[in-house]
Amino acid sequence: MDLIVAFITGLTTGGLGCLAVQGGLLTSTLAHQIEQDMQAHNGAGSTQKFKPHIAQPILFFLLAKLIAYTILGYLLGAVGSVLQLTSLMRAILYFAIGIFMIGNGLRMFNVHPIFRYFVIEPPSSLTRYIRRKSKNGTSFFTPLLLGTLTIFLPCGVTQAMMATALGTGSPTQGAVLMFSFILGTSPLFFSVAYFATRLGSAIEKYFTRIVAVTMLIMGLVQVDTGLNLSGAPFSFSRTVSILQAYALPAQTGMSIEVTENGYSPQILHLPANQDLTIEWVTRNTQSCARSVVVPDLEYQEILPVTGRIKFDIPAQEKGAIIRYTCSMGMYPSQLVFDLEPTETNQ
Repeated sequence: MDLIVAFITGLTTGGLGCLAVQGGLLTSTLAHQIEQDMQAHNGAGSTQKFKPHIAQPILFFLLAKLIAYTILGYLLGAVGSVLQLTSLMRAILYFAIGIFMIGNGLRMFNVHPIFRYFVIEPPSSLTRYIRRKSKNGTSFFTPLLLGTLTIFLPCGVTQAMMATALGTGSPTQGAVLMFSFILGTSPLFFSVAYFATRLGSAIEKYFTRIVAVTMLIMGLVQVDTGLNLSGAPFSFSRTVSILQAYALPAQTGMSIEVTENGYSPQILHLPANQDLTIEWVTRNTQSCARSVVVPDLEYQEILPVTGRIKFDIPAQEKGAIIRYTCSMGMYPSQLVFDLEPTETNQ
């Protein structure tokens, strides 16, 4: 893939996709920095208007992310798919990060002393070193750590780019490809985070609360994503999508359209007690829906932008339900095995 194309992809769809998935880690970085700056501001007794040092932690976060993905691209080009996370591993990671963010938000609201443990801090010796060396007291540990952790939470577009890096068969080409893509995502990350916090500083009385509420919301989104990726029968987004789907006539067939907005139909009725082969159909599809995850069958596939990919399903008992989603935990859909063989369109 041309490096310019990789950069433009990151600048557009990749930036939006990554922000949706990894924005929670960036929010955690900013919350940590804002608390430090507010403590320093209040402790100094200054009458100057509070202005958090936002740009530096964002840059540290993005730098760590850029370096981590460049190294990952190098490894992917060298050793293939060995480093690919399973859907269950990603589900557990999303769920854990969601719980961490919810706990962090509750800590900022001083709900209970137990939530003081929901904060990432470097070892005390490193903290003392940072305080001695840093002129403005800014800690680089948290943004660097969280920026590095983003490699475990790739969005669907990023996974497609990782697959491309894997296919280069060259460590150097894989590294340069991922570098170009992540560099393209960085302007959107920086702009959204920086200007959002600067707007917030205009109402500094409520600044910490705004960040805490944001963390609670994004934490709930991460938990919802983890539930979807694990194949759990209940999550907020799955419940909403199922209610919408059941409001429509039951749909049968042996193919699923993979679109920019998810899967059609969201609920596909299939015959029970027989082996089946259905098809994923893409037509210039660029969204994360291309990266399909079926947890119950341990199936993961990154579909082509345009094409038809066969999906073999072993015989399922009548009444069985197989849930699937994209790799970002969006667009939860399901296959329902409740038909006789003659009831489906061949």
